[in-house]
Amino acid sequence: MEFLAMIDWSVVIQIIIIDLLLGGDNAVVIALACRNLHPNQRKKGIIYGTAGAIILRVILVAFAVTLLQIPFLKLVGGALLLWIGYKLMVQHDEEEHNLDAPDKLFAAIKTIIVADIVMSLDNVLAIAGAAGQVDDASHQIGYVVFGLIVSVPIIIAGSKVVLFLIDRFPLIVTAGAGLLGWIAGGMMVTDPAIVKQFGEGMAGYSTIAGITGAVAVMAFGELMKRRAKSKSKAA
Repeated sequence: MEFLAMIDWSVVIQIIIIDLLLGGDNAVVIALACRNLHPNQRKKGIIYGTAGAIILRVILVAFAVTLLQIPFLKLVGGALLLWIGYKLMVQHDEEEHNLDAPDKLFAAIKTIIVADIVMSLDNVLAIAGAAGQVDDASHQIGYVVFGLIVSVPIIIAGSKVVLFLIDRFPLIVTAGAGLLGWIAGGMMVTDPAIVKQFGEGMAGYSTIAGITGAVAVMAFGELMKRRAKSKSKAA
């Protein structure tokens, strides 16, 4: 009880709220990455992927400010996110859904972790800012970990809801890929190298860049899916 009394709950609540508000993106990625797994492997994919992403996010928080100042990091991360969105969109459900191979599970977990790291580049700064309210620097990471652990069950539950909806409404896959494109576009125009070259005003183009990224991923992904279907019919 003494330990609970010593905790600054206002900071914990702030971290939980930030993580949940930003966790919607993560729930979509987790669901997209796991949708083609065998039903017996989906739960493992969600849990292991989320756990790996959370651990790496804690590490990112410790270096948040430094990471965000590295030139071209956001550009590379944004490009990677565009690729992930495209790959998740064009995966062939019919071919992969019934495969129970371990490599498919590992691939899903890897996708979740990589996408979460990229999307967390901006997000961790908000979490680090909330934790920074704690006077004792040695306790700041502890607050981050505690807040993330509390929010994990809700992110996992959100992933399961999205998976349930994807099974019934496949169009959500396209929308999810578009979401990743949106995030990628916004990230790329706020990269320190871009801002240095074109000025601080580049941040004002983040919405346009986000729309461009979303449309590009969805359009290109849909084009490649139709081309693949045409080839399979011709064969």
